[in-house]
Amino acid sequence: MTVLDEVCASAAGLYGEPVLRIAIDGVDGVGKTTFADQLGQALVRCGRQVIRSSADGFHNPRAVRHRLGRGSPEGFYRDSYDYVSLRENLLVPLSPGGSRQYREAVFDHLTDSAVSAPWRTAPENAILVFDGLFLHRPELAEYWDFSVFLDAPFEVTVPRGASRGEGFGDPDPRAPSNQRYVEGNQMYFDEAQPKSRATVVVNCAELGAPSVVTWRR
Repeated sequence: MTVLDEVCASAAGLYGEPVLRIAIDGVDGVGKTTFADQLGQALVRCGRQVIRSSADGFHNPRAVRHRLGRGSPEGFYRDSYDYVSLRENLLVPLSPGGSRQYREAVFDHLTDSAVSAPWRTAPENAILVFDGLFLHRPELAEYWDFSVFLDAPFEVTVPRGASRGEGFGDPDPRAPSNQRYVEGNQMYFDEAQPKSRATVVVNCAELGAPSVVTWRR
């Protein structure tokens, strides 16, 4: 059984009120989007209804993201995302007592503009599969019923991200252009301790061969 199969089998048997909320966390280049997409597809095959969303739809405007400077690690960690909008538009409505009326995105960071995503009604017992950076930080940790942290060293993820054109101009994690990213993520690791909070920690250092490191049953 693959790691994806294990996670799917475990999550498919869980039910949230009104929605089961799953986080897929990890640094850029580790494979969050692919894992989340595949998990969502596997859950659908298991007969579950899936809401698929990403932190990419909840960025702050560029002026906020870069208020501490384009190269600031602290700015990268603290200012990249609009957690108020994320909670109001998605997480709170899908939490216990929530309205089930949600939007899966509110902002396009590529155009630096708001998006007019429609409000939708979540089916009862659906599963939210949400991927992104920093998902175990204090503003968000309480919202997840189940979470996965995909882990790999920067020596693997930065070159991998650079090869995919994911914003890394230099494949060397020690390059000055990558310090905002590396040091910002290190702030997150030190402050939020995501590997100790996640339901499952998965080693993704070897592409195509993930393995479970820890599983909090």
